[in-house]
Amino acid sequence: MADDSGSLRSSLADKDWRFVSEESRSGAMNMALDEIAAETASTGGIRTVRVYQWDPSCLSLGYRQDPESVDWEYCEREGIDVVRRQTGGGGIYHDSFGDISYSIIAPADDLPGDLMDCYGLLCEPIVEAFQRMGVFAEFAEDDLPAIHDPACYLRAVHPAHDLLCGGRKISGNAQYRQRDAVIQHGSINFDLTETRHLGVFSEPDTSPEEFTGRVTSVTDHADVTREAAVETLETCLAEWADAEEGGWSDQELDDAELRADRKYDSEYWNRHRDDPT
Repeated sequence: MADDSGSLRSSLADKDWRFVSEESRSGAMNMALDEIAAETASTGGIRTVRVYQWDPSCLSLGYRQDPESVDWEYCEREGIDVVRRQTGGGGIYHDSFGDISYSIIAPADDLPGDLMDCYGLLCEPIVEAFQRMGVFAEFAEDDLPAIHDPACYLRAVHPAHDLLCGGRKISGNAQYRQRDAVIQHGSINFDLTETRHLGVFSEPDTSPEEFTGRVTSVTDHADVTREAAVETLETCLAEWADAEEGGWSDQELDDAELRADRKYDSEYWNRHRDDPT
């Protein structure tokens, strides 16, 4: 795959990419922007790499996740948003400080059809960012059993898309296709927030000690500020895609705000997986 990966990287860098530096947005708006960027890319527009923050902190549910697995009262009491993703897997608590998230969005025809190869290619800048931070992160070599299925970071570890450091998970990544475009988004655990991460779930059958036995963070392995970690990730993504720094068009922002309001902020979607759009 090494030679093929280099060829694909070169081909991708020849395309038009924009890099959107870290923005702080609601969970609904972050998910809506991914969808709108996919529509832009799939209709001949620019491809996107972006870094983003969740404000307020947010629990993102996997596409098929049972809403009964959420402690809705805890989330409301703690001011934590809840939004359902298009990607599968378990829920991820995205702390406004402790989480750093990214997305890579391109036409499906630009990317490998094999899922493992596609993850390998799109995770290259993520692995490089960890290395530059002084964190040795690599794909899991073996499956690890689930500890608590509703929680993404405690589900069975998968070699295709889970990055580990010292045998503990530090980043989860997921893909889905939207209008002939591939969206890969991922979460980097910058700082551990085990109490809130477990608190968002109803009846988590695990403890903070078990959580920290499976999950690690950038701050566990490197003396780096969040600002520096974000800057490193941004640099690696922009270099990987040879992307020009840019932003959203007015039309994209208008469309994303409408999508967020009608879909990602709605109970129909978040509680029942019923897309009202």
